[in-house]
Amino acid sequence: MTNVILASGSPRRREILGSLGVTFTVVKPDIDETQRPGENPYKYVARLSQEKADAVAARLEGDRLVLAADTIVVVAADTIGVMLDGDILGKPVDAEDARAMLERLRGEMHVVCTAITLLKIDGGESRRRTQLTRTRVFMRGYSDEEIAAYIATGDPFDKAGGYAIQHERFAPVAQIDGSYTNVVGLPVETLRAMLAEMGVTAG
Repeated sequence: MTNVILASGSPRRREILGSLGVTFTVVKPDIDETQRPGENPYKYVARLSQEKADAVAARLEGDRLVLAADTIVVVAADTIGVMLDGDILGKPVDAEDARAMLERLRGEMHVVCTAITLLKIDGGESRRRTQLTRTRVFMRGYSDEEIAAYIATGDPFDKAGGYAIQHERFAPVAQIDGSYTNVVGLPVETLRAMLAEMGVTAG
């Protein structure tokens, strides 16, 4: 059986993949994640997932299936809310950055997009597949005091957009349109279908 390699250091992605009953090992990628001038957010996130997969695959030998993912938060929607373009909110660099992000998202809709890349190398032949999953997220009108209390927990700093949908106390999200696990960081519906194409059965 092809060895599944998760090219991510995210504990949330490890938890989601493990919940599907997939046996895997973790190899963290090391790439430049700078967005290129004029690069569309969705081309950007797709490129990052592909580069992560390529970087990890190049460090390994033998038959392998590399799973890489990248998740972004995109604001400034178009009229149908698909966000063909917009601003990317990454991980906040400090408390002020986190506060600014959460204030910008408050009471508004944004899109969370995860790009998954599967790169399979089998007998010297390679096959790569990349797919995007988008979820529209509607944030509730949380208060300044709630923002400050949430930032004090330290939770925002390793998350795109500065929040976790699954945080029970802050609970920043009012409603979503699409995959919940996509907002967490790894859309299981998309992942199951992609793994099946590569010959891996997920629960």
